Formats: sequence, C-alpha cells, structure tokens
Amino acid sequence: MSGKNELKTLYTDLAKEVGDVPHNEYPRPLMERDSFLCLNGKWDFCVTKSGETPEYGEKILVPFPPESALSEIGKVFEDGSYYNYRRSFSLPEGFNRGKVLLNFGAVDRECEVYVNGTLAGVHRGGYFPFSFDITALLRDENLLCVRAFDKLGDYMMPYGKQKLKRGGMWYTPVSGIWQTVWLESVPEEHIVSLEHTVDLTGADITVNACGTGAIVTVHTESGDITKETDADGRVRFDIPSPRLWSPEDPYLYGYTVKCGEDTVKSYFGLRTVEIGEVNGKKRMLLNGKPYFYNGLLDQGYWSDGLFLPATEQGYANDVNCAKSLGFNMLRKHIKIEPQRFYYECDRSGIAVFQDMINNGKYSFFFDTALPTVLTKHRLNPFAHRDEEQRAEFVSAMEQTVSLLKNHPSIVLWTVFNEGWGQFDTDNVAKKLKALDPSRHIDSASGWYICKNNEFDSRHVYFKKFKVGKVDKPLYLSEFGGYSYKPEGHVFNTEETYGYRMFESGEKYADAVEELFEREVIPAVKEGLCATVYTQLSDVEDETNGVITYDRKVVKLRPERMRQIAEKIKKEL
Repeated sequence: MSGKNELKTLYTDLAKEVGDVPHNEYPRPLMERDSFLCLNGKWDFCVTKSGETPEYGEKILVPFPPESALSEIGKVFEDGSYYNYRRSFSLPEGFNRGKVLLNFGAVDRECEVYVNGTLAGVHRGGYFPFSFDITALLRDENLLCVRAFDKLGDYMMPYGKQKLKRGGMWYTPVSGIWQTVWLESVPEEHIVSLEHTVDLTGADITVNACGTGAIVTVHTESGDITKETDADGRVRFDIPSPRLWSPEDPYLYGYTVKCGEDTVKSYFGLRTVEIGEVNGKKRMLLNGKPYFYNGLLDQGYWSDGLFLPATEQGYANDVNCAKSLGFNMLRKHIKIEPQRFYYECDRSGIAVFQDMINNGKYSFFFDTALPTVLTKHRLNPFAHRDEEQRAEFVSAMEQTVSLLKNHPSIVLWTVFNEGWGQFDTDNVAKKLKALDPSRHIDSASGWYICKNNEFDSRHVYFKKFKVGKVDKPLYLSEFGGYSYKPEGHVFNTEETYGYRMFESGEKYADAVEELFEREVIPAVKEGLCATVYTQLSDVEDETNGVITYDRKVVKLRPERMRQIAEKIKKEL
C-alpha cells in the first residue's frame, strides 16, 4: 500500500502458517455434513473495466481479498472494477451423491459464476453465503470462473467502514472473494436448513428438508434423545438437568439430523436474554439473572488479511486475548464475520453484540458532529431518504438474522450505529423484533435516540460519563478510545486516530484502568448494564486498540484488568 504517508505492511505471527489452501476448515459449523471439497488456494486473477475481456496474468491466494497482503496482490483498484477469478477442479471418485452444490462464504459485492462457460448463477450482497446447484454443468475436468463487481461510490449496498480513500476511522476497502469457496454433494432428498429456538429447559428444532420427515438426535450428558419431526419439520426436546450457556460456562448440546441418506451435525446452547427490574434498576438478564456485559468494540480487521485473519486461529487468539483481560463480550462493529468466528465465540464463551451493516452516504456533520452537540435526543431531520437504499438495508438486516440467529453467543442486535444510514428507526427495530424476539435490540447506538429503543445507549468520548436520570437499562455502547503506539507495530507512522494520546505503555495502561475505576465501576449501582470499550485492536490509522494491529503487543495489564472485571461483578 502507498500514499503520502509511510504505510507499513504489518504481518501477524500466523502469516507464516497460511499454507497452500488457507482457511480449509469446514465453513458451516451449524450444519456440517461429511461432504466437503475446499477450493481455496491459488486462482488465476485479473482486474478489468466494463466490457473488457479478462486476460489472466496474476495469481491470487483465495479467500484473501485482493487488497490484502496475504492475497499476494495487495492493491486497491478503481471503484467499479471487475474482479475476475479462474481455476480448474475435478471431483474425487465417489464424491457425487446426486447433487453437487458450489458454495461461497461471501463475495463483495456482486458476482456472476460460470462453470465450464455456462452461467451457474448470480448474487448480490457482499457479506452473505450463497450456493448454486452445478450438477448439470459438470464434466470430468471443470473450469470455474467468477466475475465480481464492486462499487462503493453509490452507497447502495451495506459497506461498513470500507472507503476508497481510507484514513482516520475509515479503512481499506475489500472486493471480490473474501470467504471460503467449496463444494459439497447431497442426495436428492436432503436437509436444506436448520433452525432452533431455546429456553432454559430445552430446544425447539425445525428441519427444512427436500423430502420426508427427519430423525433428530440430541446428545446430552444423560445420554442421547432421539425423536422424529412432525409434518411441519418441527420437534421439541426437553433436556434433563439442563446445563445453561454463558460466557463462564459455554456448554453446547450437539445434535444430528438424518433425512433419508443425508446426515448433518449441529449444536445449540440453552440461554435466555431479557430485561428485568432488580433493586429498582432496569437490568439485562442472562438466564434470568442480572448480568453485566463488559465488552470491547471489535472491527474485524487484520493487518495482513484485512477482512480475514491469516488462519482460523486468529479468531481464537482475539477471543482468548479479550477474555484474558477480563472482557466477556465483543461488539462486532458493522461487519459480519465468517461463521467460524461465531462458532469460536459459541464454544469459547464470549457474548456478541452484533451490528447491522450500514449503507447510505455518510455525513460527518449530520451523522456525527450535529448529534454530538445539539440533537442527540431528537430524531434526525435529515435521515437517509433514498427508498432503494432503505430497502437494501432492510433486506441485509433480514439476511443477517437468518444467517446468525442460531448462534447462542449473539445476545444483542444493533440496528443503527450513531446516525450512519439511520432512518425510520422505531419501525425498522419493530421489524427486527418480529424476526427475532429472543434477543436484545439497540436500535440507535449512541446518537439519535429513539422513543422505543430498549436501552439508553450512549457514546461518550470527550467528556466524563455521568449516569443522570435513567428510565431504561443504561448501556455505554462506546467509550474510551485511548491511544498508544508501540514502536514497530504501527501501520501509519505519520497519522494517528484516537481520542487521547499517550507516549508510554505504562501511562496508557494506568489511564485505562483509572477510567474504569473512576467512571464505570461507580455507575453499575446506578443502573449501568453494559459497556463497550473502544477497541479490541488497532486498525490502520486507529491506534486505540488494547492490542496492536499485528496482534503482537497487548497494551493493557491482564491481571489488573481482570481485577477490575471482578469489581464490576461485585457492584451488580
């Protein structure tokens, strides 16, 4: 990467473990079958403009996006470019069970997929998985071509923090394939999807299948329980001596589903989230008991892979680092991760507050500055009004819930962050609640507060946090953002983005600890239910992470931060 400032390519320690077929773990842990052929690895690659014929002259390492160093391309291309990928494949003997499905974890933002020169299908939306039945297109040797198109300039599709001219709180954009490409084979009669809803005593499982009823077996500590679905594909399991899911005890119940000759594996965690009154204060309840979510803002960027860590271990490392510092929650900030990330959160035990991804044009004045000083408690009179953009946001919100709702770690949805793309907030939140009544919803995080938000959700950076009058659960959804730049671990040596700068690691750690001691701990008894400290890692110009962008330096003192977390629990 280049620019007027010196931008340093930073590599994580995991970069040397990438291998020839990166991210080759099974990509769909909530519906796993034993048919899997990973197509990650070296593909032919070129970038063209509209109407140009691809002339493949480079190799790209899929699934890393071309803007990333690990892709071996490492360039940002002109907005509106076409990203062309090509590779050959053949099926192992005995692989085809009747139908062969070609799966993509995500392609940003639109694509056409061709198998042996024939269009297999098209897809729009840069954060969601999709698949095509390619059975009729297959030969002994096959040529797979993907033509992706990305355009940030029209603000139509959700884009998060991607920006062509990165800088400050905006990051390098990502285009084309950025999650695993893989094949699976299923019989004609097969399982299409699974859904489960849970309570404190058991789970209701729904099997959507091409065929007749399914047999479901739940594996419990007391032994297996097997039942058949009803005519609607539903079945209820009451679990003997149920063990509940929490960050402290992230117990998962595995289950298998069999439909004809098709079998898949999945899991669920038993937990509930709700709001209740405790000692005169509105509290967030986990499994019926008051629970304080002590969280970090997690942007989901890595220095070498951008939208992806070098290996899946990167997810575990981030989760383990957060937990070692006493945090029990990550607010996944306007980005959707591959499903393996949420699997790591489910099994390792960290709660997730999941943001929806913004679209629409951003205005610093109307979306950030104005509500900070003037109209925080009013509706934004300049709310984003483009009807097509609004429809795209709602569609993406629906897809987000459909994709992620089975993960027990996700306990809260954020609809709008500050004023970014915000419109008709109460009605959008109402639609979301209808889609998923089982989780908390922060409909307007930080700025334009709306009448029906479940929370008093605040962002506090430039002044002291004061509780004041509270009639809803109080959620400090962003605060802190203190910056420290360890030498040799900084992406941009000239420009720094943060809210308070420190010259030494000791002064930085002292200040963060003091902030929690002075403003967070005393507020818990006054009604504070959750906090999100900004942020988990440095990202490009932002040096306000508790770990560096290359994940090599932890800036805080783990033992001291764990002690602070214990103090917070005692105040609840």
